[in-house]
Amino acid sequence: MVNSTFPVANVGTSCFSPCIERGLSHQSQGELGLTNTKSETAFVEFERVQKSYDGEKLVVKDLNLAMPKGEFLTMLGPSGSGKTTCLMMLAGFETATHGEIRLDGVSINHIPPHKRGIGMVFQNYALFPHMTVAENLSFPLEVRKMGKSVREEKVMRALGMVQMQDFAGRRPTQLSGGQQQRIALARALVFEPELVLMDEPLGALDKQLRETLQFEITHLAHELGITVVYVTHDQTEALTMSDRVAVFDDGRIQQLAPPDELYESPKNSFVAQFIGENNTLDGVVQEIKGNTCIVKLDSGDIIDAIPVNVSAVGERTKVSIRPERVEFDKSRLQDGAHTLKAEVLEFIYMGDIFRTRLRVAGIDDFVIKSRNAPDQTRLIPGQQIEIGWLAEDCRALDA
Repeated sequence: MVNSTFPVANVGTSCFSPCIERGLSHQSQGELGLTNTKSETAFVEFERVQKSYDGEKLVVKDLNLAMPKGEFLTMLGPSGSGKTTCLMMLAGFETATHGEIRLDGVSINHIPPHKRGIGMVFQNYALFPHMTVAENLSFPLEVRKMGKSVREEKVMRALGMVQMQDFAGRRPTQLSGGQQQRIALARALVFEPELVLMDEPLGALDKQLRETLQFEITHLAHELGITVVYVTHDQTEALTMSDRVAVFDDGRIQQLAPPDELYESPKNSFVAQFIGENNTLDGVVQEIKGNTCIVKLDSGDIIDAIPVNVSAVGERTKVSIRPERVEFDKSRLQDGAHTLKAEVLEFIYMGDIFRTRLRVAGIDDFVIKSRNAPDQTRLIPGQQIEIGWLAEDCRALDA
């Protein structure tokens, strides 16, 4: 959708994003995760950061996060989880109630937004409608008092990065939503910042364009070696684009990990449910032996699982199994697989996959996914089948 105007609040925000100045020193790269201490290799660092708007309720709770230079980190979570507030504190549009935020080793708590040297890309583009594309990109360079020839060179280079050289003379109202978002990205990059923040930048675009820009942004970030903090509530977007993902809920990071680890080894029930599709079966831990545990489901069935955050016999648990790890073809079941009886409730053709909903262990929302292949069986509603999975694909999480 093309924006011809934007609210006054967005005008103010857009004035900050292109006006920011560089000036923080470089620092070495390193492998970082959650930390409670100052790190010598962190480029972006939150140390015990808290945020409250009313002085009572914390929307960000004791955040410790460190990331190296050149990383693409996504803050992912539902609305109200604290992810956008963290981004706004890093940008300087919100002030931390407690704790310290550092950029390249320098505390930026009291540095105004336009002095932080940060590029910003918003969902609503925040382009000046009365300026041409070239003028929008040139504006942050004029603020830095760069000469005309230098400005022109940098503007065309930035437009080239996003394949928009032929649109320099157009106004934002003459561009599609995807084209406007490319220009917003180019404006964030034109003054060569070392850190770029993106707040749901693809949320207003259609699915196909969104997927195209996901790959373009990721490729560009890695090619330029810039550090990116990206906020989204779209799980697929986070898994596709990120080096690491910080999953937020209730003002805290529930898990910080690379996408594959996040999906394959969720640390709690919230992450398992929020990242991708997931089956859960309720039960009680009957025995813990080394790296496995025995769980008695509420249906009476007994299964083995990997104990992730259960610690005692008798503890309630939610057992997690991904839909694609469940097999219903007996010839494909591996030795040692657990099997349960199931009834087919719904079979959905989705093109590349089949999605089948089953009644399993007393619940009606158990899902399996199977690839669309010539030798794959198509199930029929009402059919009685047996399903199975390996214990290593099954995790006992908090209840």
